[in-house]
Amino acid sequence: MASNTIRNLDDGLKRRLRVRAAENGRSMEEEARDILRRTVGEAPPPKDLGRSIHARFAALGGVELELPERGPMRPPPEFG
Repeated sequence: MASNTIRNLDDGLKRRLRVRAAENGRSMEEEARDILRRTVGEAPPPKDLGRSIHARFAALGGVELELPERGPMRPPPEFG
């Protein structure tokens, strides 16, 4: 487990945290951990790139592209 030190905490905020911890029957440390767990929580799973791009531009309505005609394939190169 990692530890974290919070410096320069406002006196009023510290007092409210202490009161809140006492109301919940916890230490200030445990109260802070609970607040962080509920606020930050688990990271959402990453979106796949294609869906992220689609979601970002979906509101613009999309674009129709002109596709060039396809010609015959070139013969493969000969080595030798």
